[in-house]
Amino acid sequence: MPRATPQRLQKLLAQQGLASRRQVEAWILAGRIRVNGKVVTELGFKADPERDRVEVDGRVIPFGDPARYVLLLHKPLGVLSTCKDPWGRKTVLDLLPPPWNRQIRLYPVGRLDADSSGALLLTNDGDLTLKLTHPRYHLPKIYRVQVQGRPSRATLQQWRDGVNLEGYTTLPAEVEFCPAPNFGYRQDANSSWLRVVLFEGRNRQIRRVAEQLGHPVLRLHREAIGPLHLGNLKAGQFRLLEPQEVQALLAPLAGTDSLALFRSASLHSFRPSS
Repeated sequence: MPRATPQRLQKLLAQQGLASRRQVEAWILAGRIRVNGKVVTELGFKADPERDRVEVDGRVIPFGDPARYVLLLHKPLGVLSTCKDPWGRKTVLDLLPPPWNRQIRLYPVGRLDADSSGALLLTNDGDLTLKLTHPRYHLPKIYRVQVQGRPSRATLQQWRDGVNLEGYTTLPAEVEFCPAPNFGYRQDANSSWLRVVLFEGRNRQIRRVAEQLGHPVLRLHREAIGPLHLGNLKAGQFRLLEPQEVQALLAPLAGTDSLALFRSASLHSFRPSS
């Protein structure tokens, strides 16, 4: 197996997801980085990740697999759940500051339409994404949905039991009337608010089912993904999940090694001061 070749410190540390290369350069110039016990202040200095001991502010940086990160974002209306858009429209990465927006290479877990708002996970862990989006893992997602008119009891029961969409019958769902959200929406006589809990994530499923049942969606907001609720996060804000939250997210997936997917927890919790 070939040995790793020495690389510039800013590249090595950026690959670990600690900061952008520019930020690492600032750390170098400030004398905050040591290699094998010696302070390094040269921007061109190279280190061998297999042989050299690299420290930032006295903390040893482990090399190997990049750190795994999971973010919970409150996606606003009008923002695309993609990493880039060929037409220059705003994406979820545009909401994040460095190094989250580009350097760490985060990707959305699943989708949330541009005309929908609410909870969206982003991560750089492909294994985690696969588990959370695989059809056999029915992770519950909670939505607050405004629809035209007022569905009858029979209509709600039909939705709960499953609706045929182009040859596929949706899984049973939880559907009930609920108050309007407390962030700017109001109840009116010509519409109804529903609390919908889905256990699958087919493309635009809620909108398609509601349309087929005769009550088109006016607004759609995702409040929670599994045990993770938005809480006090405002539109456009995000927070970094703790390892135990990722473990709780994966707990329903019986037979999986949750902690192995988040194996860099010690590095994840290391956040050098700016």
